[in-house]
Amino acid sequence: MTTVLEQPTTTGAGTRLDQPMELRLFTVEEYDRMIEAGILGADERVELLEGRIIKMSPKGILHAAVNDHAGECFRKRLSNRVIVRIQNPIRLDTSEPEPDLVLAMPQEKRYFDHHPIPADILLVMEIADNSVSIDRNYKSRLSAAAGIIQYCIINLQTHELEDYRDPGPDGYRSKHTFRAEQTFSLVAFPETVIDVSELLPPA
Repeated sequence: MTTVLEQPTTTGAGTRLDQPMELRLFTVEEYDRMIEAGILGADERVELLEGRIIKMSPKGILHAAVNDHAGECFRKRLSNRVIVRIQNPIRLDTSEPEPDLVLAMPQEKRYFDHHPIPADILLVMEIADNSVSIDRNYKSRLSAAAGIIQYCIINLQTHELEDYRDPGPDGYRSKHTFRAEQTFSLVAFPETVIDVSELLPPA
């Protein structure tokens, strides 16, 4: 798998390379084998996005606390109807991202033998501070193209929850933004109404 890097660059001696360069992209299978072989260590915070191995931003105190609290909220509300996964991989076509939170369908093997695939995933949620642009414009597109039915962002900058639905090949066709005093529901469980304030940090 290759892609073309169009931007000219220079060599160490300052010689300009005007010809497009091919990047060697990795498949999900190759990426998983690198992890199993120890080439990518357990302490390396990376994820595979469209064939590229990308460094993940470190998680601050607020981000970590909101992440844990959201997981507790969904476990309390949905009990054994879902498996709540925190910062664990999901498998898309050419990507293996590690969303902050995933609601996955329960299954007998509980994902001991594979990461959740789009058909297993009921919700992807990202908690965004400095990563708002990437989560909103890039990662949401990957989830939509994969057919994941609901994608949410807890926006720590604006103290809001962004709710994306109706996935398509070019992105989600529906977006609603909710503030702390409002409620929202889940596509997979429309009868479950959640106060947005339960997911946001104190004002």
